[in-house]
Amino acid sequence: MSKQNAPLAAQQTRLLRDKFGDVVELADDRGANVEHRILYECSLHGRNYAVLQSETLKKEDEYAIFRAVLDEHGETQLETIEDDDEWDEVAEMYDDFLFSLISADEDDK
Repeated sequence: MSKQNAPLAAQQTRLLRDKFGDVVELADDRGANVEHRILYECSLHGRNYAVLQSETLKKEDEYAIFRAVLDEHGETQLETIEDDDEWDEVAEMYDDFLFSLISADEDDK
């Protein structure tokens, strides 16, 4: 496979974890704060992303993906990803990360 066609590798980051720990609170549609566990953070194409999961999402075996950006005051803000291709690419990076964990665990057995 040529370098041009090689799959992109996301670089793991700790932007949110270093600031908030393993859990962040996000306001839901009704304005109530809901805890979300930080499952994964990465940088891809110069942008930072976070994969988060609330208890409700966990019960549904789902997760949410956000773009992490710095505002004009240098504070980290989470943005919803509107572009399906961008969301899918980050979801694929997260799936690859999970697969690497499972593979490493099986290698240890």
